Amino acid sequence: MQTIGRLGGERGRSGGAGASGGSRGAVRPAGGSKRPGASGSAGNPFKTSRQPLRDPDFYDENYTDERDTTEVPGGDRLQKVLAQAGVASRRACEEMIGDGRVSVDGQTVRRFGARVDPAKQIIRVDGKRIPTSSETVYYALNKPIGVVSTMDDPDGRPCLNDYVQDLAPRLFHVGRLDTETEGLLLLTNDGELAHRLTHPSYGVQKKYWAKVPGPVARDLHKVLRKGVELEDGLAKVDEFRVVQEHGQQALVEVILHEGRKHIVRRLMETVGHRVIDLARIEFGPVKLGRLKPGTIRTLTVQEIGDLYAAVGL
Repeated sequence: MQTIGRLGGERGRSGGAGASGGSRGAVRPAGGSKRPGASGSAGNPFKTSRQPLRDPDFYDENYTDERDTTEVPGGDRLQKVLAQAGVASRRACEEMIGDGRVSVDGQTVRRFGARVDPAKQIIRVDGKRIPTSSETVYYALNKPIGVVSTMDDPDGRPCLNDYVQDLAPRLFHVGRLDTETEGLLLLTNDGELAHRLTHPSYGVQKKYWAKVPGPVARDLHKVLRKGVELEDGLAKVDEFRVVQEHGQQALVEVILHEGRKHIVRRLMETVGHRVIDLARIEFGPVKLGRLKPGTIRTLTVQEIGDLYAAVGL
């Protein structure tokens, strides 16, 4: 790495006798090779070999710039993309950029006028990915009882397409809920995210509330966490608790990350508590909240970022 002192020394030596074409040749070796001390880009693609002169009173001798390689000529301004994604107002987004809170393809960008391609580049704020492509959509549906978790039903039963047909083409439902189960169902056209959210290796938890016959044994949570043998193998919960008991019925909370067919119903029936009613109230970081049955809403930027983080995107 060239320092200001070394550069100054070379200039001093070349500024003596014969500071003409010959002396320049002494500083710039023949054959187009790099200058001594210049660092190449092999070690770090963001570092350049030519660094500008700097006042040593203000810069450490080993200081180098990280050159911005994220610029897309003719692209959209970064603060505009963030504002359109719902992160904050454009002015607030400019402050985020200036504070170094925004990265594009892994590189921190501090320039207000930076231009990016929101459809191809990955943009993060405070380390969380932001959904910037106008083509990807993310929804939460409170699936009612009696609705089939498919986009089409040959028997003519109510299905998911009845609720999303006017929203976007080619939506994926993230996992399934059986016909008699209500609650939170995610829908998106982001295929990679949908795949990861449903794959058990990513361990995304789902939370259910189930109404079962009571009373519930106090040590049932130990049995379920240790595992129960079903016809298709051992199944166990991540967490289990009794929310409330009233007379001969109880409301229990079941949290697990696997998605085998009718897994909650089969688990509870095996331990002697046949499920009367079942609802999914959370999928990873997304909560059902007060969303009424049969209604749908767009996920927030925070929720989408949390989903990306949950599966390592």
